[in-house]
Amino acid sequence: MSRRVFLAGLAATCLPLRVRAAEATPGVTASELKIGNTAAYSGPASAYGIIARTEAAVFKMINDQGGVGGRKIVYESLDDGYSPPKTVDQVRRLVEQDQVAFIFATVGTPTNTAIYRYTNAKGVPLLFLGSGANKWGDPRHSPWVMGWQPSYRTEAQIYTRYALAQKPEAKIGILYQNDDFGKDYPAGVRDVLGADFDKRVVKVVSYETTDATIDSQAVALQSSGADVLITAATPKFAAQMIRKIADLGWKPLHFMTNVSISVGSVITPAGPDNATGMISAAYLKDPTDPSWKDDAGMNQWRAFMAKYMPDADLTDGGTVFGYGVTMCLWQVLKQCGSDFSRANIMKQAASLHDVELAVLLPGITVNTSAENFHPIRQMQLTRWTGKHFERFGQVLEGTT
Repeated sequence: MSRRVFLAGLAATCLPLRVRAAEATPGVTASELKIGNTAAYSGPASAYGIIARTEAAVFKMINDQGGVGGRKIVYESLDDGYSPPKTVDQVRRLVEQDQVAFIFATVGTPTNTAIYRYTNAKGVPLLFLGSGANKWGDPRHSPWVMGWQPSYRTEAQIYTRYALAQKPEAKIGILYQNDDFGKDYPAGVRDVLGADFDKRVVKVVSYETTDATIDSQAVALQSSGADVLITAATPKFAAQMIRKIADLGWKPLHFMTNVSISVGSVITPAGPDNATGMISAAYLKDPTDPSWKDDAGMNQWRAFMAKYMPDADLTDGGTVFGYGVTMCLWQVLKQCGSDFSRANIMKQAASLHDVELAVLLPGITVNTSAENFHPIRQMQLTRWTGKHFERFGQVLEGTT
């Protein structure tokens, strides 16, 4: 065989090999990158459904701009109703039948708790979860799992330190959802109080997502004499708590989990006046805050919303989260170049350095490494004025 014939034959066989290499990862073809997601389009946390709808719209924008690595993104998002057993079924379908490359921004702590061991064992990235449970930052035991937003435990530490500064003799009450989402809040309070936890915390009560209301829990907390309240609840129950506190005429120093401060899905249903003075901690810009009226980053978000989600509620913070987390993923995918193997996707997710996103608060950036699976660790306190949230103090960082 002549050298020319040999090289021609080699070239003919190498091209299919390169194509097969590109398609070796499920969900990755020469023209497509398939991404899976589950979200609460129905059920007790359906207010979060807007997040996945926003993510879908961002992927459409990315595709309109040429996609990533020469591929268009196919985004398959399934309803799990915020029900862990249903999440398991839907994620198995996405991985085993629909053959997605990875799972992105699955909403909810109990739902992600039900699936993360499965995806981790399969070597399927479970990336930028829609949950701030502290356990998502554990690369040693869960190398295929990474959160995105600040840890709930970090958030609780920030609230506790501020409460003690304002009320040195604070009597603290805690309402939490009875799962790993809610349990991170008492844990964060304990991190700060240590041996004084039982002395300072006068009442801790929980609720189940299947409960109709949290009225009885609110009454029990008021009766305890607590003058500081930390509420770790999803939007439906957060709105109920705000209304019930007002009905009781109770005026504690009230801290609300960051995941339930959307004006559209929490404050408006609860009654804006009822929430006046309530404190939370933010890392994203609030679309109702007039200080962002001429902000370049929020103008970018507003332009996106006008083109891709013209009928959406611009006061719903879920759209800001959905936009921010998907833009962060876009950075990861751009860093992948043309290698969308699961290992490289995870490697690039753990290689983010001072990434600035249009909707993050000034001074807050995204940073990850092989040892740091908590992409966002900073927050700033914010207070509801009756019309919008107003930030105050310095950008703070927890110890987790």
